[in-house]
This record gives sequence, structure tokens and C-alpha cells, in this order.
Amino acid sequence: MSANRNLHKAKSNKKDEFYTQLVDIENELKHYRQHFRDKVVYCNCDDPRVSNFFYFFYHNFSFLGLKRLITTCYKNQNPDIFSQHDNDSAVCLQYDGSNLLPDTIELKGDGDFRSPECIELLRRADIVVTNPPFSLFREYVAQLIEYDKKFLIIGNMNALTYKEFFPLIKSNKVWLGYAQESRTMLFNVPPDAVEDLRASKKEGSTYTIVNGEFKIRTRNAKWFTNLDHKKRHEELILYKRYSPEEYPHYDNYDAINVDKTKDIPEDYAGAMGVPISFLDKHNPDQFEILSANDIRADGSVPFKAHGLIKDKDGAINGKPKYVRIVIRNKRLQQ
Repeated sequence: MSANRNLHKAKSNKKDEFYTQLVDIENELKHYRQHFRDKVVYCNCDDPRVSNFFYFFYHNFSFLGLKRLITTCYKNQNPDIFSQHDNDSAVCLQYDGSNLLPDTIELKGDGDFRSPECIELLRRADIVVTNPPFSLFREYVAQLIEYDKKFLIIGNMNALTYKEFFPLIKSNKVWLGYAQESRTMLFNVPPDAVEDLRASKKEGSTYTIVNGEFKIRTRNAKWFTNLDHKKRHEELILYKRYSPEEYPHYDNYDAINVDKTKDIPEDYAGAMGVPISFLDKHNPDQFEILSANDIRADGSVPFKAHGLIKDKDGAINGKPKYVRIVIRNKRLQQ
């Protein structure tokens, strides 16, 4: 059992306060400098008194050439979490670089990203950067799309299988960030999640205590964005050749199965089911993402809103495979 289960448990219990480490923010944001000049950045799920997102943008304001930084968060229900502050009201900090310290405004509402106040701030922003609540990820992304915002956010890898989210990946409206797929991320977690972490230690979970703060390490957290970066256009080198023995067809879909991204055959022009980890290597100039609904063997195969090969319908000789994304090699269509 991995630390990923702890993230899922925290999500189901609405324990969404996973505080991103500064090093993870720096390692990702350094690849997007060209996107931030003269832009208004909004961190709308971040208590500026404890958020490393605010810290990063505040201290790199001139280096990035920002126009304005806005930070808001939901009102603190527990003033003793991390910051030890005693004000449970929602606050908004705005900084334009003209003063040493940002302007602090106490919000009239609760600071929820869906509140009218925060939506108005969202309208003024160019780019949203934050780690939104895991349990509200679908709704959070839907709002960003509705208001046509550029963004760079952290989410659970499982979001790739959401029926509301995967179509955005397929239609090239959202993609994975720059960070390498093998990189783990470390999060501070609040005291009310500690018991879950302690209980899971027997199951081999990875958590630690540093200077009295509990932290959880996971590979299941991913950066999602609609900001372009150079890694997204790197060519995936293919070297294997297709054979029906190594690449069997699915029972219910007109596609072959590929168990590992590195084993994608260079000479197969049809549909292929690949692991969701393929998206770490996805180059939209090289591959097209398809909907599994379009390659169903017949009308008896159920329509799946997410468009993935998944569950019992994604079987080979009656044996289900893990969830698969359907792709096609664009180079072979030319």
C-alpha cells in the first residue's frame, strides 16, 4: 500500500489541506518564466500567511516581471494549523511591486474560490497557480475552463480518469506539467490527518515528521496546466516493431494493447491502448488521443463518458487490463 492511498483517504474525508513544498514549486515554475511577464497571477486557494505559492511569487515578482499578485483563501477554520494565527477571517493580499509589503484586505465572504468576491478577482487574473482542494478538483477545473483562464495547478493523477476531466486532456485543453514522471512530491499535512497517516504506517505508507510538522510523500500528485512548455514537444523515440503476438487486440475495442509506453510500436498506424502514464511523454505533434467510444466492437459495448478503455470492457481474452488511454501515431497518418 502506498502513500497514494493516504491522499485518497484524505480526499474522502475532506482533509484537503496538503501544503506544497517550496522546492516543488520552484522545480516546476522555472520552466514557465516566459508566460508570466506583465501578467496578473492569482493564487485562490492559498492562505498568504503560510502558502509557499505566495512566497514564491512575492519574492520573484520582479524576476518574473509580474503585473500583479493576488492571493486569497477560504477562511481558516482552525487558527492553529501551521501558521498559529488567530484570525479566522478570509483575507485577500494584492501586490503590484510598488510597496515593500502587499495590501491586505479582509473579505466580506468566506474566501471560497466559488464566492462572488473570488470570482470577480478571477476575472481580473491572467494565470491561476495553486494546489486546489482534492475533493473539489472537478468543480475547480470546470470554473477555470468556464472563465477561460490559463493555469498551473496540482491534482491527483486519478483525475485523468474522471469523466469531467479526461475529455479536456483528449481535446488538448489541459496537459501535464513539466515535472518528470518519476519525481515524488512532499506535502505538509494538518494535524487532523495525522491519525490516518499513523494508522497507515503499518501498510507501508511513506510519511515523516520534520521539525514537528507531519509530511507525506507521494508520486500520485501531478501538475496540470494549459501553459505550453518545451517538454511537451519532445519526440518520443520508438524502436519496437508490431507483431500480433506481442500486441493483442482487445475483445471489445478495435485497438491493440501496449503495456508500457516505451514499447509503443513504431510501425502501427491503428488505435493503441496505452497506460495513463503515457501522458508524461505525450507529444501532441506526434500522437492523437482518441475516444474509446469511437472504436467499440459493436453496440453492445457500453458508452463511457470518459472515453477510456476501462474495467471489464477493456479485456483481452476475457482478462481485464488496467485503464488505458487510446492513441494513434500521427506520423503514420501522413
